[in-house]
Amino acid sequence: QLQFGRLYAVRAKVLRRYKHHSLLWCLNGLYGCRWRRQESRTQPGDCCCNKQCEGVSSALLVAAFCLTLVFLYFWAHAKNDYNDFDFNFGNLGFWFPWSVVLLVVTAAFFTYISVLMQLLALCLLSEGQELYLHWGHKVGVLVTLTFSIVATAVLTDLWGEEWETLLLSFQITAPYLHVGGVLLMTVLAWPIALHFCRLKYLLPLGLYSPCIKDKRTLGPAPALIGHRGAPMLAPENTLMSFEKAVEAGSEGLETDVTIFDGVPFLMHDRTLRRTTDVREVFPNRTKTSAAMFTWAELQRLNAGGWFLSSLGAEERQRAANQSVCSLLDFLQLAARTHKLVIFDLYRPPRGHPYSMSWIQRTLEVIQNESSILSSQVLWLPSDLRSLVQETDPELQQTSGSRLPLEVLQRNHIVKVNLRYSDVEYSSVNISTNLYVISQPWLYSLAWCCGVHSSPDDYNLMWILTDVLSVVLITITFTFH
Repeated sequence: QLQFGRLYAVRAKVLRRYKHHSLLWCLNGLYGCRWRRQESRTQPGDCCCNKQCEGVSSALLVAAFCLTLVFLYFWAHAKNDYNDFDFNFGNLGFWFPWSVVLLVVTAAFFTYISVLMQLLALCLLSEGQELYLHWGHKVGVLVTLTFSIVATAVLTDLWGEEWETLLLSFQITAPYLHVGGVLLMTVLAWPIALHFCRLKYLLPLGLYSPCIKDKRTLGPAPALIGHRGAPMLAPENTLMSFEKAVEAGSEGLETDVTIFDGVPFLMHDRTLRRTTDVREVFPNRTKTSAAMFTWAELQRLNAGGWFLSSLGAEERQRAANQSVCSLLDFLQLAARTHKLVIFDLYRPPRGHPYSMSWIQRTLEVIQNESSILSSQVLWLPSDLRSLVQETDPELQQTSGSRLPLEVLQRNHIVKVNLRYSDVEYSSVNISTNLYVISQPWLYSLAWCCGVHSSPDDYNLMWILTDVLSVVLITITFTFH
């Protein structure tokens, strides 16, 4: 009896509540705008909300926190594709960093909800206080919840493929999310156990990170291909951009090819509005297809004046004087620097002078006019592939879609060029290019996926961590 009495005395001393009047006054004021001193406390096991309305408010607060957290995580990891999101020229005709604005707004909402729930509500609960959320905060919670739901729904409808990026990101962040989640649940067990008798605990065993492996099994780093050159250092698809990519150590160069009067040239967009000064030079043809301009007309356009960067004065001047680049100049640069090239070849519209011979004309430039080796060219266009293979068997036939291995081998395809969400795709004797990877975590994932690794060790580490956390939480609840 004496030993148990001492144990209960220790327990009582640990659980003794000290009156932090100043802290409680501040917490109640910020959370519920109740600046008078509050003496009412809840007992362990009692409800922390004195009214049904407050219970609903607390539930909405938790829901807003969870949804905003999910959306913030989703949008932060969509950074790899911000450029695609920002270039809404079809509707607006100008560039604006919408993605950054959306990220900042989401972060502001999440910060507000986090302070409200984790800092104020949990501190009040740990002090045994009843929760009275001020009506102003209730409006803020509803606004945040509505924003998260609407933003998630709209982006899912317009840009649903980005959820694939979210799933890929778990393969990198899963170890950190899991360990952080377990630590958070374990730490929160102490204040939560004062008011709730049960705590739901989840073990998301479906996640797996291929980067948990022996470093000695890691293969060589994937080679880099300059997508439209180095578009963060120079105007995209200009000769300067590709030179910058070469200087940065790129193993290959990627571009997009269009043709009108027999001169294939580099242009990604269907029109010239975004990357040239066509508005000033040809104000009545801003929406005209790029394929409907002659080479002489294209030479009159400036393809770098729009570019903004932190380059030095000399480099800025050089960027501002860039012109539309021809396929021949592009191939000659690759030939001199011994780089691989890959390009999309846009088919001209009906009635175009080269609507039936655009592939033959492009092959003529490669074989007869440039000094590049055919083996340096990753031939991506799927039209008339058998004819191209027969005309120049040294070209590296490359597929832009996932096809059965038999089809790839029958068409002499040695490479596939896929979106980065197909990072785990692999075939025997078929190498894979992934586009567009501009974030370090995606590059790391692509690197790690190049070597087979087993999830058994990772699952064992995960389960042992969960078991330890469950034991600690059980002890905490038993203690209370």
